[in-house]
Amino acid sequence: MANSIITISREFGTGARVIGRELAALLGYGYYDRALIEMSAEKSGLSEEFIERTEEKASNSFLYNLATAAYITSDLTAEYTMPVNDRAFLVQSDVIRDIARSGNGVIVGRCADFVLKDHPSLLRVFIFANKADRVNRIVNEYGQDPKNAESVLTKIDKGRANYHKFYTGTNWRNMDNYDLCINTSTTGIQGAVMAIRAAAEEKFGKQA
Repeated sequence: MANSIITISREFGTGARVIGRELAALLGYGYYDRALIEMSAEKSGLSEEFIERTEEKASNSFLYNLATAAYITSDLTAEYTMPVNDRAFLVQSDVIRDIARSGNGVIVGRCADFVLKDHPSLLRVFIFANKADRVNRIVNEYGQDPKNAESVLTKIDKGRANYHKFYTGTNWRNMDNYDLCINTSTTGIQGAVMAIRAAAEEKFGKQA
């Protein structure tokens, strides 16, 4: 049977990274968030900071520049003639596929749900929460200045939505694109972990 993969797409400030780490530890899966960025940076030669920010800071001008550039191709001869954002995405996609071939894993963000859409053992999760709870989390847990917390939240969510739309052609918040959607304002962190675990066991079998 193919390696089991859980992808987690998320609104900013939902606690998704904590959920992903705890879920991976509980299931004995590999956890890929920062590690995915590091692996992509090593493979591409791009900086970790650049790769990390491409998902969260995609703007309308970013999409315009990409859309008017050369057609995206995986041909290695075109690797250094395509826009650097496209090259980062292609490398990340290759790394994500390598992860899916190497063992069971939990992957956070990076359009992994789309990249692995044909993977035979895949659970796609979307995590969201009430805006007030998300603002509270980024202030109290992430150290964000309360004065601009809401604007930062909106900007990062918009960047993620733009990034996902450009590379997948789908709406990031469209619940039809996921197998399980969880509101952490209702479940809390531990409730979300247990809900995903139950869904994984149902889909993958008890070995999950």
